[in-house]
Amino acid sequence: MKRSVSILLLTLGAILGIAGPALADGAQSGADVHVAQTLGDRDLTVIIRRVAEVPGPVHVDVVTHAGSAPGELTLTARAAGAATSTTKVVLGDKPGFHSGVVQVDRPGPWELAVDEATIPFVVPALVPSPWENATYGGFIAAGVLLFVALLVAVFGSPGLALVPTAGVVAAVAVAATAALLSPSIPPIAAPGTQLDPTYDNINDPYQRTSIVDFSRPPVNLLPRMEGKDLVLSLTDGSSGRPVDDLLVHDSAFIHLVVVSPSGNLRHLHPIRTAPGEYRARLQASEQGTHAIAAEIARRGGGVQLLRSSVDVSGTTAAAVNDGKADLATEIREAGRPSTITAGFGKRDLQPWLGMLGHMIVVGPVPESPVTESPVEAPIWAHVHSMIPPTPGMPDKPDESVAAYGPDVPFTYSFPLPGKYLVWIQVERDYSIVTVPTVVDVPKGVSGK
Repeated sequence: MKRSVSILLLTLGAILGIAGPALADGAQSGADVHVAQTLGDRDLTVIIRRVAEVPGPVHVDVVTHAGSAPGELTLTARAAGAATSTTKVVLGDKPGFHSGVVQVDRPGPWELAVDEATIPFVVPALVPSPWENATYGGFIAAGVLLFVALLVAVFGSPGLALVPTAGVVAAVAVAATAALLSPSIPPIAAPGTQLDPTYDNINDPYQRTSIVDFSRPPVNLLPRMEGKDLVLSLTDGSSGRPVDDLLVHDSAFIHLVVVSPSGNLRHLHPIRTAPGEYRARLQASEQGTHAIAAEIARRGGGVQLLRSSVDVSGTTAAAVNDGKADLATEIREAGRPSTITAGFGKRDLQPWLGMLGHMIVVGPVPESPVTESPVEAPIWAHVHSMIPPTPGMPDKPDESVAAYGPDVPFTYSFPLPGKYLVWIQVERDYSIVTVPTVVDVPKGVSGK
């Protein structure tokens, strides 16, 4: 009997020694969703804060920028079969953060309506992983078997106690193996990133699927003007059906770049108004053919750049991009990395679309005339200047942090020689500053 008890005590020590550092992956509980929206005459950032519990509140921040008119927005959270929740957000005269709260009662695919704009988002379920279940289940089973073994050893036959003791050892082995291996097991894709989100796969993200290729066909872009609004219809390149599976990529569903005939740039973020349909307001539009490029990320399909053009019948000259910065350039021959650094004088820049700065590149364009040349330009690029890690600052700061700069560097290899139209964009005082410049790229050694 003493030997059996000793074995049991050693086993108990093993359980206590291993249970402490058990490492098991848990399901992701979600993160904040930042979505830039060109809503009518307003440029907004809608931040859907992570959902901590279900049922429970969803905190929504609406960030206004300089020039946005004060007023009131209606926020509505809705999902199939669920009760809708509505609140009002009052936008003040001063740009910045304005908050509202809506309620959700279940995990799954939801939609947040911001006036006429709709933003799909996912409310995740807290689902333990299989290896987490194996870890804790093994330790629980070991504890139960240990209690049984002690009873048998004390009140029954010592020899029979070896049977539950062996079970304890096996259960501890299973739990320890699951705990030790779980950090090296790749996590599953978050619901809604590869497969369309449904109530079933959100509540059971570990369910088996026969799909091995998550890629999706390219997207066709069909632009048209409706009054002052530029409307984009997105259709599937295989079926022709509306594309309604865009992911938030760099804090927007669509990064829309519009270049006017005279070479002025607008960087817009169209709102979703129907499946496969997005629209953005073109204020003070300039008459003529505008070149457009739309950067999107499709679920399971990666990032795509869609190009087209649209004829605008406006008569008003577009506002000129007139932001100021000290530009230091090191332009090398085509095909080799060039650097452009914009200096803004102070460390007061805010993150915009998750980045310190953006550089839009269009070209090469003819030396003369420039009019309408962006439509035929073979190269379109969207270059980022990343937010540098700063001690004491959050890893992913939002627009409330104005502590970056003054220098904003970019590195880009211009593929072809010639003249390029370049615009650098940053955010300061909740205003988007656009600095235009022209870059001449020399030929390489091979003449390219």
